[in-house]
Amino acid sequence: MTRARPPAMAGRFYPADARRLAAAVSAHLDTGARRVGAPPSTPPKALIAPHAGYVYSGPIAGTAYAHWQALRGRVERVILLGPAHRHPVRGLAAPTVDAFAGPLGAVPIDRAALQAVADLPQVVFDDRAHALEHALEVQLPFLQTVLGAFSLVPFAVGAATDAQVAEVLDRLWGGPETRVVISSDLSHFLDYDAATALDRQTAAAIERLDGPALEYETACGRVPIRGLLALGARRGLSVRAVDLRNSGDTAGDRDRVVGYGAFVVHTGDEEAA
Repeated sequence: MTRARPPAMAGRFYPADARRLAAAVSAHLDTGARRVGAPPSTPPKALIAPHAGYVYSGPIAGTAYAHWQALRGRVERVILLGPAHRHPVRGLAAPTVDAFAGPLGAVPIDRAALQAVADLPQVVFDDRAHALEHALEVQLPFLQTVLGAFSLVPFAVGAATDAQVAEVLDRLWGGPETRVVISSDLSHFLDYDAATALDRQTAAAIERLDGPALEYETACGRVPIRGLLALGARRGLSVRAVDLRNSGDTAGDRDRVVGYGAFVVHTGDEEAA
């Protein structure tokens, strides 16, 4: 019998009705595509995308995922990392279930890929870390809409070093059939001007692959981002911010905002084509 993690955020962070959800995601992707303009000749290997409620961060996520619209039917698995908000984790927590369910259908878990890193001491198996976690769940409707069928390799990342995260990513990196998503928001609950200034500094650090510059207040997903950036020299990564806004730009007031960024990550040898 297939065991699936049920959606925890449907009806809260995004519509629970499949038709409404599909329409919302498509609208965000269409807006993102207009912002991107001509599609990239080489789709990026990895994305950094936000994970708030769609009314707030959906437009910025749409910009990120618009870079992958040429990949439909070409991707076999997605390595998805995000911060563990709800349950404390030491290392990177993988689920034991067979799928993540949602309004647009279930996404199967790539158990073979998880077994390929199961020997690493920083990898733990803990469904509690995933049960109520929104950072990974909200990425799935975008991934399903853009890529079609694929398998998922999800990790809720807690207390881990850059090297530990990089080791997991490096082992699972694969070729063109494998893509990576890091789920992260940026600054939290600053006023609009302060958030804008800090998020620009954070984006500049990410673009120059300066993981150590990402501290507590810069991004909730700083640990998996730093792990990805640690692969910079080895994998010849280049990172570019393609959207940088906050909730004051989308659907909230400007007194206390949350920052959102969309980043594309390419490899030096263009093997992500």
